[in-house]
Amino acid sequence: MAEISFGNGNDWIREVWIQEQIKKIPAGYKILDAGAGQLRYKKYCNHLKYVSQDFPGYDGKGDGKGLQIGDWDISNVDILCDIKNIPVADASFDAVLCIEVFEHLPDPISVLKELSRILRPGGILILTAPFTSVTHYSPLHFYSGFNKYFFDKYLKEFGFKDVNMICQGNFFAIVAQEIRRLGLVAQRYCNSALSVEDKKDLDGTIKILEQLSNKDKGSNELLCFGYRMVAIKG
Repeated sequence: MAEISFGNGNDWIREVWIQEQIKKIPAGYKILDAGAGQLRYKKYCNHLKYVSQDFPGYDGKGDGKGLQIGDWDISNVDILCDIKNIPVADASFDAVLCIEVFEHLPDPISVLKELSRILRPGGILILTAPFTSVTHYSPLHFYSGFNKYFFDKYLKEFGFKDVNMICQGNFFAIVAQEIRRLGLVAQRYCNSALSVEDKKDLDGTIKILEQLSNKDKGSNELLCFGYRMVAIKG
């Protein structure tokens, strides 16, 4: 694996964690990948009874604004429906996987309630959501992110217990990430390229941010990439 530069490893760190959590699910469990998209996580679920769900209203191009994925093929998804009205009986699944979906939901509270409904008592919810995100997959981008207090409140309200929540990144890592994005944003929205000297200055700023991050004592309460959590249905 190539070395990950500071402020540039958010996706990779999350992916490793997701794979680890899926491996922990007992063989034979029935899992729903809610908001599965192009079935990115199916290959890690060979020991499970895998079922996928997604919403058929996104084509990869959206409204052309913000960040779009381009090609988007959900022809192999098992259940195409609104995620807050999944056509299965109560307690149908032993586990639910829901990864970076909540910012795309007009009514995320109702969705948490629905995920609780379809999980059996003792079932496992594996969920990640951003604390902050740039506009992507618009017009289906309704929230830039969620604070931990959202999940503290509603996971408990909908019957989840033993919640293990991990905060990913901190203030300094977020700033570094956006500095790394500056060249692309400047080119797209200003039609300007950063000079060699600009890039050197930005590299110097990122080094300062990394040094500060190494001394950090809790700046993630202000700003972070997002949250990863595992919760058990009561």
